[in-house]
Amino acid sequence: MPHTVDPTPDAVTLAQRLIRFDTTNPPGHEAACVRFVESLLSDAGIATRIVAKDPERPNLVARLPGRGEAPPLLLHAHVDVVPTAGQDWTHPPFSGDLRDGHVWGRGAIDMKGSLAGMLAALLRLKAYGTPPAGDVILAVVSDEENGSAVGARYLVQEHAHLFDRVAYAVGEDGGAGLELGGRRRLHPIVVAEKRAVWLRATFHGPAGHASRVTPAHAAPRLLARLLNALDDGGLGPRSTEAGTRMLTELAAAHPGPLGEALLRFRDDPADTAALDALSERDARYLCSVSRHTANPTVIRAGTKTNVVPGEISVDIDGRLLPGPFTTDGFIAELKDRAGFPMDVEVLVEGEEMPGPVFGPFYDRLAGVLRAADPDGIPVPMVTTASTDARLFPQLGIASYGFMPLLLGAGLPYRDLLHAPDERVPVQALRFGAHCFEQLLLSYP
Repeated sequence: MPHTVDPTPDAVTLAQRLIRFDTTNPPGHEAACVRFVESLLSDAGIATRIVAKDPERPNLVARLPGRGEAPPLLLHAHVDVVPTAGQDWTHPPFSGDLRDGHVWGRGAIDMKGSLAGMLAALLRLKAYGTPPAGDVILAVVSDEENGSAVGARYLVQEHAHLFDRVAYAVGEDGGAGLELGGRRRLHPIVVAEKRAVWLRATFHGPAGHASRVTPAHAAPRLLARLLNALDDGGLGPRSTEAGTRMLTELAAAHPGPLGEALLRFRDDPADTAALDALSERDARYLCSVSRHTANPTVIRAGTKTNVVPGEISVDIDGRLLPGPFTTDGFIAELKDRAGFPMDVEVLVEGEEMPGPVFGPFYDRLAGVLRAADPDGIPVPMVTTASTDARLFPQLGIASYGFMPLLLGAGLPYRDLLHAPDERVPVQALRFGAHCFEQLLLSYP
């Protein structure tokens, strides 16, 4: 039998090519990278369309026709990346170097590596003439790292017709990850996200000479009280549907003391002592997805060392759990926790992602992972960050974070998101491309 050469690009090569485009946001300048993807797909005979609010920051919407037996499926990926300034890299961040069995560079995980897997799967189906059950739409977008104004939000608000009849969407997993001591390999499927609500709290009090004891209502003392109230980074613990199911499935996969500890925390999220059995990293993650978080990040105060300022403001990065939680309720709880009145201004109010949707499509995603890695455990998860998955549900599309990677124990690769020396193993990229291909072939 003659040897057959696969004519489709390898996910590893594609990831290297994508990383070599410097799409740091800001300013973005994603055009060259998007045009590269457009030419790749167009040359393969896949229909493409460029849609842009800003010509330097375009979006690509491509469509691979299916057999008409299922609604269209949306894959979406962003090509912008966060800055590398001030970081110490072993290899240049936009080199796409292949070293030590890894592809190195900004975007290797977030999320050009994942886009490479999507592209490899799409091109393979096209090359071999195996249309999926329904059309596959690939949206390659700009600006996810800085609010999505010219990216996914623009597509959803101005070009919703491009996604008519789409039932499900698959995008990035937002860095959701647990190690649990490497006892079992875990494959996150993100079913819900926390919502960003950024606030500015302002305190007013008497100004005066700093050589004297300040009164209790002085602005610096009010600031200190708020910082102390937020010392643990969050508000009161809560249970959510997604968090409860995640902890239940994790406990079932880890029988014994660890599983018992996870069930303890599931039943009482205030019982943080139950997390003593986990690493500090995993404990922080589980605490973060069981409460609204409120982290002070920027303080504006004073002009001179010996003058007590009469006004101080602090910016707070708030992240609300998925569910029936409102900005007004969050602010009220913040004020109650502080124990004194304060002026609060909403700086950013992110879109609310609906609650988790479990059902046949979620089961399909989990089934693809189980088939590809029988030793791994697919698990529903909540991500503490926001992604473009918060936007597509406005069109009635159930959205999931799905970034299949085959990772060994040890280095938690998702901790490399936004960090120096971001990299991804070659085997993980090829595993991801295989999973995307199997998803397209088995959908719905």
